[in-house]
Amino acid sequence: MATVSRPSLRETGERVMRASSKKPIAPVGNGAPRPRVRVKLARINANHSKAYPPDGETRAWWDRLKRALGTSSSAFVNSSLAQLQAAARLPWSGVSETALNAALAMVEAAAPKDEIEAALAVQMACTHTATMAVLARLGGGDGSERRVAALGSAAARLTRAFATQVEVLRRLRHGGQQFMRVEHIHINEGGQAVIGNVSPVQTGDPREVVAVQPLTE
Repeated sequence: MATVSRPSLRETGERVMRASSKKPIAPVGNGAPRPRVRVKLARINANHSKAYPPDGETRAWWDRLKRALGTSSSAFVNSSLAQLQAAARLPWSGVSETALNAALAMVEAAAPKDEIEAALAVQMACTHTATMAVLARLGGGDGSERRVAALGSAAARLTRAFATQVEVLRRLRHGGQQFMRVEHIHINEGGQAVIGNVSPVQTGDPREVVAVQPLTE
């Protein structure tokens, strides 16, 4: 019969478990996302706070912030944190630890490779926060028609700005792609060719050829 481990008491009266009763920690699956880098905030005043590591591991935390922002510059990390504190806030609130960590999660998800991409990712996170704040005010349905129209217009511009930022990041990483289709067309004597963005036309004349101009994207 297998031996069952039982709790025992030390001389101090502390209840402990024998080593044989400890269960191994289950490894994290390969598909599990890695936890995003986070910060804790020590409030200085209503509009300013100082960021510090949530687990006390300052060096490892700072290195993770650098990787999340795609930089080796501590000055860039400090500047980005200050910018996110100022711009990424919850509606009708001052500096928010929740909003800052949410913005950092978006930046890290973008996986910037350098400071240019990181700056764009920071703008994307702040644009998203601003969009949600405007939509929250619009969803209330309060105010005049003019106010509702202004909020709707602002929300539309912000959503377009966010989509543009995403596209700029994609182009920055992969470059603009151009496609061109080249066709060799042989025209016999007496035949005709039309060059342009037109649809093929069935003329019944085998000598007449319709060509489509190269397409670029």
